[in-house]
Amino acid sequence: MLLQESMDIQEKLKILSDAAKYDVACTSSGVSRRGEKGSLGNAVSSGICHSFAADGRCISLLKILFTNQCIYDCRYCINRRSNDVVRTSFTPDEVCRLTIEFYRRNYIEGLFLSSGILHTPDYTMELICRTLYKLRHEYHFNGYIHVKAIPGASPELIDQAGFLADRMSVNLELPTAEGLRALAPGKTREKILSPMRQVQRGIAMQNQRWIEGRRMPAAHSIGMADSPAHPGRNVWKPGSGAGSRNFVPAGQSTQMIVGATPENDYQMIRVAEALYQNYDLKRVFYSAFVRVNDDSLLPVLPGGPPLLREHRLYQADWLLRFYGFQADELLDEQRPNFNVLLDPKCDWALRHLELFPVEVNRADYGTLLRVPGLGVKSARRILAARRGAALGFEDLKKLGVVLKRAVYFITCSGKTMYSFQMNENFIASQLISTEHRKVWDIENHDSFRQLSLFDDYHVTAPVTETDRIAVVSGAM
Repeated sequence: MLLQESMDIQEKLKILSDAAKYDVACTSSGVSRRGEKGSLGNAVSSGICHSFAADGRCISLLKILFTNQCIYDCRYCINRRSNDVVRTSFTPDEVCRLTIEFYRRNYIEGLFLSSGILHTPDYTMELICRTLYKLRHEYHFNGYIHVKAIPGASPELIDQAGFLADRMSVNLELPTAEGLRALAPGKTREKILSPMRQVQRGIAMQNQRWIEGRRMPAAHSIGMADSPAHPGRNVWKPGSGAGSRNFVPAGQSTQMIVGATPENDYQMIRVAEALYQNYDLKRVFYSAFVRVNDDSLLPVLPGGPPLLREHRLYQADWLLRFYGFQADELLDEQRPNFNVLLDPKCDWALRHLELFPVEVNRADYGTLLRVPGLGVKSARRILAARRGAALGFEDLKKLGVVLKRAVYFITCSGKTMYSFQMNENFIASQLISTEHRKVWDIENHDSFRQLSLFDDYHVTAPVTETDRIAVVSGAM
């Protein structure tokens, strides 16, 4: 495996940006920082400006690998050691120049820097730290930086990177140790979880005093991401710029590949829930498996990447983080995969019709959050608006409630919007979108059942625009 050192920077950019496209664990900054005199750029918490590739993946940041050379031979990775691909690497100055020039032209608002392993984890992490230091202190870049922590690198280098970056991530890659042993023999859970734990402790130690002095929020904190009890989330005071920085102020994230190994949806959300609870992660990302290598140990998926399954996992992830659900409520050993025709919240509600309908003028915040069609914002608006007067269905529509879904699960002053049959089969048939209705009618003549992603019915259910908006907004 030879490293091509004679390439110009444009050739390197073409290779190393393309090599980074399968890493989806990047998102908006999650940290606010004002621009300062003598520095370039700022960061807005809601805001790296996102654009999307044709396959729906985020390409908002300057998203590159430092190098595509790697000492590992992960079977699912295009950059694995045994692949015959052109190898190259940036220098720290080249990454800095690219970031600054792209920023000045208003192409980007931040940098997402990942890497293969060049020689050793420490050698690679040291080059990344040198790059970040130059960006912050020589080029005075004050914008958003997301960097990958290299598993196996020394704690000192992880610490150094943490004070220079806004967000850090270590990709879990596969949800189980068995999966790692089969497809990524050079990696272990211990190597991956060790820097993750280090980042968690660094954030917690830095913010513990501030958290203890802050009064806990009242009744509106339900989901894990809502609560300052989790120091890995946005509970810190904003930093004061590149000269005096907090440790990983935007928290840490990770990524799991969906469909490369035989784990079901239940196993995946159980792992995600454990990561949120035990490692205070800001976000878990899910990446539908793309078969880029011809390898006998990799699955052949006739329908292509499992994008609908990835979509359902993201929806369930929102329920874990913001809606107060637990993994065991959404799935179990008997029902291990999500319904392909209904989003997880609707599916859960249909299986618990004994809890509905909910009276919106009396229900508490946690109960409102479990109603399909009500999101975090609309639930809070209902609590505020009903103090002045009883709410009707027209009022709910103005407050942002998606009545198309909510109408089957709520009452206003004891009345439903119109008469209907309160049973699973009828409500399910009404909730399924027009695109899915024919599939439903064929496969479910007069019964409601959970469809497995591995059923032999060859169901093709595309992700609708409504579903996409629900994942982005969190309103389910």
